[in-house]
Amino acid sequence: MTWNLDSSRPIYVQIAEQVQLDIISGSYQPGAKLPSVRELASQAKVNPNTMQKALAELEKSGLVYSQRTSGRFITEDNEMIEQLKERLATTQIQEFLEKMSCMGFGPQDTLQLIEKILKEGQS
Repeated sequence: MTWNLDSSRPIYVQIAEQVQLDIISGSYQPGAKLPSVRELASQAKVNPNTMQKALAELEKSGLVYSQRTSGRFITEDNEMIEQLKERLATTQIQEFLEKMSCMGFGPQDTLQLIEKILKEGQS
């Protein structure tokens, strides 16, 4: 896993977002055990307390759960994962459409440009 963290936003929030992306992309399967806090913190080159805070946020959302002596696991609720995936995708699309609007593209113009780019990518 590649950790692209910057100082513009809280690190624990960025970590939580990265783990969410890994879950919805299938890098972490439903029911899979997460590496330990120390192992994840070492990979991300952050303090274990920062990693702990990020994982605690994911637990609050229900995406991750703890088993006392066994560690943390990904939820097995596939519907929750799919809803998160759709919510994150919708946010990305809305941000994209806002930027396109700022550049003077209307919805139809944007759609035509996307279709053009997709056709070019298939050739």
